[in-house]
Amino acid sequence: MLFDDRPEFQALAELEQVLANLRDGIADWRRRALRAEGERAGIEAGADVVGLQQRLLSVEAENADLHRRLDAARERLNNLLSRLRFLEEQVALEEQRS
Repeated sequence: MLFDDRPEFQALAELEQVLANLRDGIADWRRRALRAEGERAGIEAGADVVGLQQRLLSVEAENADLHRRLDAARERLNNLLSRLRFLEEQVALEEQRS
């Protein structure tokens, strides 16, 4: 019987693979955490906070304007759909009379 055929060695090989995957996952999380900490430190240390706040206000105002325009367009579309339904009903009544 070869060592590879024994269940305990197969289990050990599987455990080694799980540990390798875990090691790679932890390394990935560490890289991401370090990158996020670096970005946060950059924002805290060198960012123009006032400029960022003004940009945020500008983007929020633009977003509100786009929502208003979308609501107005949606209302116009609903009005057009109502008119179209009315016209379709009128055509159907005319066809029934004919």
